[in-house]
Amino acid sequence: MVFNSNIFLFVFLPITFALFWLARDKTQRYVLLALSGFVFYGWWDWRFCGLLLFSALFSYAAGLAIERFPVQAKRLAYFSVSVDLAILGVFKYYSFFVRSAKDVLPGFPLPLLEITLPIGISFYTFHTISYVLDVYAKRVRAATNIFEYITYVNLFSQLVAGPIVRFRQIEDDLAHIDGPLKPDMLVKGVSYFTIGMIKKVIIADQIAQYLNPVLQDAGMLSTAGAWTAAFGYSLQLYFDFSGYSDMAVGLGALFGLNIPINFAAPYRATGIADFWRRWHISLSSWLRDYLYIGLGGNRHGEWKTYRNLMLTMLLGGLWHGANWTFIVWGAYHGLLLSLEKFFQAPISRVPVFVRQVATYLLVVIGWVPFRAESLDAALGWLHRMFVPAAMPATRDVPMALTAWVAAALLLAATVPETHEIRVPPARRWAFASGFALFVCYLFINNGKSVFLYYQF
Repeated sequence: MVFNSNIFLFVFLPITFALFWLARDKTQRYVLLALSGFVFYGWWDWRFCGLLLFSALFSYAAGLAIERFPVQAKRLAYFSVSVDLAILGVFKYYSFFVRSAKDVLPGFPLPLLEITLPIGISFYTFHTISYVLDVYAKRVRAATNIFEYITYVNLFSQLVAGPIVRFRQIEDDLAHIDGPLKPDMLVKGVSYFTIGMIKKVIIADQIAQYLNPVLQDAGMLSTAGAWTAAFGYSLQLYFDFSGYSDMAVGLGALFGLNIPINFAAPYRATGIADFWRRWHISLSSWLRDYLYIGLGGNRHGEWKTYRNLMLTMLLGGLWHGANWTFIVWGAYHGLLLSLEKFFQAPISRVPVFVRQVATYLLVVIGWVPFRAESLDAALGWLHRMFVPAAMPATRDVPMALTAWVAAALLLAATVPETHEIRVPPARRWAFASGFALFVCYLFINNGKSVFLYYQF
């Protein structure tokens, strides 16, 4: 099920919203949200609801055991995280590693298996891992209400594509979930959802309908066309994913939950480190807190800092998918972060606008392997971008794509982010939101346009 589908907009969301606010106590609301998460998730494939339930129950039990047996806490935490990573590894990476091993060693003994990737497994696995590690580090007390914890893991608004919410970020909201509907949260919920829908269906999807056919063979574009396609994908991805994140924040607010923001104008960043403070904030902060700092961060000398940056970004790339293109993308950003840190002093003297433009161009180049189906396809696309081909281009981008890219780039560079917009609780706002949602619905292509980050 997706947020921009008929079944979600006209059946699932209205029924869940009405039943939630008719429920009188915490337990009823916990159970309703937990069950709604299973319905939302099971709409894709009900068989994987069992995996989702196991992940929630196992980490819930691990949290309780860590608190009850402090002497064994470290072993219990490591065991729990290992189980989560093993499940993620089997479903997401087994076939990739076996295939890669067989390319190098044809006699590699493990068989290739056709394994269906459970949607959202990377996201809810990171939820449970962060919870267990936070309980172990005493940053949060273990949840004692099993329905409250399953609600946290199963929360449909951010279940399959984030943001990656830590239990301590919404613990207080969950504890007071039996409170009344607050007008300011209703305004926040509807406005965030509306703005996110605009980003998704009016901007990202319109770019996609012109861009996707072009990218079937980006290696045959002209240099200008290859760059336009790269800009187009950077903007499609931003408006698609930030649109999803805004909708997730809005849906959380409709149920009294403050989901953290996930984007802060990333294409206005003044450096690669600044970009990662603004892009997919929940993932980048998760990698920083649970991986980079765990590896030692910048506490053990300059070269180990660069090593930790590279390892963090390599694993961050691999988190996105089982493909060498994501590993290359992660390595690219790890290298950029290391170089930026090494040359920090001279870079700081460069004018801000120049740093913003340079950062955006570097990020756009990185999106090429991220989007490409293979390394060969990425190299062909990059070759067209940087080396004027001896052979003329056999295809080029349509003018409509160029126009959409220019308009979207202007919006990304100038329009405030959603959390910076203050919406007054007035009738005019309600009418404007209703009209905007109606216009968005006219753009929805029969509910078939899924969000890009569903694949991760």
